[in-house]
Amino acid sequence: MKRILLFGKNGQLGIELHKSLSGIAEVTALGKTDVNLADADAIRRVLAKHPCDVIINAAAYTDVENAEREQELAQAVNAIAPGIMAEVCKKNGALLVHFSTDYVFDGYGSVPYRESDLVNPINAYGRSKLAGEQSICTQGVPHLIFRTGWVYGLRGNNFLTKLLSWAGRHITLRVVTDQVGSPTWSRDLAVVTAQVLAQTPGSLGERSGLYHLVGVGAASRFEFARAVLAWLDGYPGIVAREVQPAPTSEFPSAVTRPAYTALDTSHFVGVFGIPIPGWQQSLHQALLELKVEHDNHPV
Repeated sequence: MKRILLFGKNGQLGIELHKSLSGIAEVTALGKTDVNLADADAIRRVLAKHPCDVIINAAAYTDVENAEREQELAQAVNAIAPGIMAEVCKKNGALLVHFSTDYVFDGYGSVPYRESDLVNPINAYGRSKLAGEQSICTQGVPHLIFRTGWVYGLRGNNFLTKLLSWAGRHITLRVVTDQVGSPTWSRDLAVVTAQVLAQTPGSLGERSGLYHLVGVGAASRFEFARAVLAWLDGYPGIVAREVQPAPTSEFPSAVTRPAYTALDTSHFVGVFGIPIPGWQQSLHQALLELKVEHDNHPV
């Protein structure tokens, strides 16, 4: 059985990964209290303490707005730490699985981005994540970098949980219609990653590289919100009855976000032969699970 060392155990992706991987591997999961990813020496000590066959880095500095003010910290966690993991993987013959972001693109496109498309991040978060990709690739270590985006789950701080909170307090919601991406359920990311790692170990090194891994399709924030309200019609605690489209300019921010970051997953599917659900299908499944949880544990 593979030995997997998982970073980011308490994040929305890390929690799902721990569940999905437990059946196929011996998993050691670490969180912020176990290791400070801004401390290079601490990372090396932890890696020396936990020999493994696979390192999965699901941890990141993800606060897009604060990354503008804390660029050194974002760089340490998102760029330097993955490089150290890659360095140790190369030394020990291990595989590195790392999650990156759609924010490596500038968002000026209008069709889903492929892995070969030009990267040009327009904010500090995107630049730090791109630097993380590059720090892994320069090591020449077997790796799988999965670029993802618009990740949501039923818990944690993400667009879906924020939307549910707003919908519990406001009759009308105004949601931006000029930001488009590929909504991705954290459960899908974890399940697909586990399916990849369950494949023949030797072949994974041969397929080392960069892949886009998101819910299939594209949607604006407005379209996503409208789908959520449609499927939660009559759900207890939801008072919102209408979603209105709004421009990004209506919500001033200290950071510029790319307008269009939908990703093309055809390369991943072609290489690994694993189908990825469409974003509508997965969102519906996630909301059904939310309803089941409520029915089993009513407030």
